[in-house]
Amino acid sequence: QVQLVESGGGLVLAGGSLSLSCAASGIIFRIHDMGWYRLAPGKQRELVAAITSGGSTNYADSVKGRFTISRDNAKNMVYLQMNSLKPEDAGIYYCKAKFYRNSYWGQGTQVTVSS
Repeated sequence: QVQLVESGGGLVLAGGSLSLSCAASGIIFRIHDMGWYRLAPGKQRELVAAITSGGSTNYADSVKGRFTISRDNAKNMVYLQMNSLKPEDAGIYYCKAKFYRNSYWGQGTQVTVSS
């Protein structure tokens, strides 16, 4: 059974930092591309950051220079370090694992940024 479990969300003041984690199980983690997506009120879910199985990364323009995605294949973990948070970064953050046509999602973790 595939499970992606996010953690680390919470309430933070604008300008602050949060670190999200996603623990994966039931998949061969090292071959999966991983991503963090955000669902904000009134908006569609959007890609925030992604990291391939080979370690290449890409970011939404809105978070470049502030967020960093990383992975630890030995621990089956993917992380999202979020710095200089803005109110518009708020939303539910989802972890996604993808290998060819197979995609898996976590249940999400809430990030609230107070101004």
